[in-house]
Amino acid sequence: METLKKIAVPSLAIIAFLAFWEFIVWINGWPNYKMASPSDLPPAFSRYSGLFIEMGWQTLWRTVAGLGLAVVVGTLLGMAMGFSRIARDALYPLLVGFNAIPKATLVPVIALIFIGQHDFNTVLMAFLISFFPIAVSVGIGLSTLEPEYRDILRSLGASKVTIFRKIALPKTLPEFFGALKVSVTLAFIGTNLVEIVSPHGRGLGALFKSGETNGDYPLMFAVLIALAVLGIVLYYAVVALERIFAGWAERPQS
Repeated sequence: METLKKIAVPSLAIIAFLAFWEFIVWINGWPNYKMASPSDLPPAFSRYSGLFIEMGWQTLWRTVAGLGLAVVVGTLLGMAMGFSRIARDALYPLLVGFNAIPKATLVPVIALIFIGQHDFNTVLMAFLISFFPIAVSVGIGLSTLEPEYRDILRSLGASKVTIFRKIALPKTLPEFFGALKVSVTLAFIGTNLVEIVSPHGRGLGALFKSGETNGDYPLMFAVLIALAVLGIVLYYAVVALERIFAGWAERPQS
């Protein structure tokens, strides 16, 4: 019953959103070259089904690669800031300043530095836009570790590795997965920035750009829905991992 409820509630919310979208387009009498409606999207998906599969895969693997790199680098930076006050004082201003830079302005810079390396550029942008929440969450989680627990284990002869495994890692996991959920959507933004801007781009961003160039609004909105679906799938993949590795931190809700 609980599983059925978890499936039914978001499904009904999505249906309600699509119905509201359809109603807004219908009540205003907007043609599909001004605002596509949900009923305009199935023909677009059918007509370009092969391209959606090919381009969707291109976007997905680059996003996952960039996100994986963000997890590794973000975790290492967070550990450095969490365990060392000097590293925290040195890295925090740099990370905050870098995160404040609009990532769209970095796309032409990266494209000039790595000319012709479209896959690398796309993965790099997905990484650059998504590693910051992970680094900050891990750093905060480790820096707020209760010192008395650490002192007790040290007095019992526990090594730093044991302290990290027994206390620091479980303490940080809820914050880590919370940041990872945010980073998933950010990684898709980074991927699509490069795919849209690059003149030889591939992926759903390039398909969106093609629809814009040809005035095919149903295709453009179909791409947006496809991106949303991929984002939801990847988000719930993170949720599944969270339940496996940090399910103990979840509080039952009434």
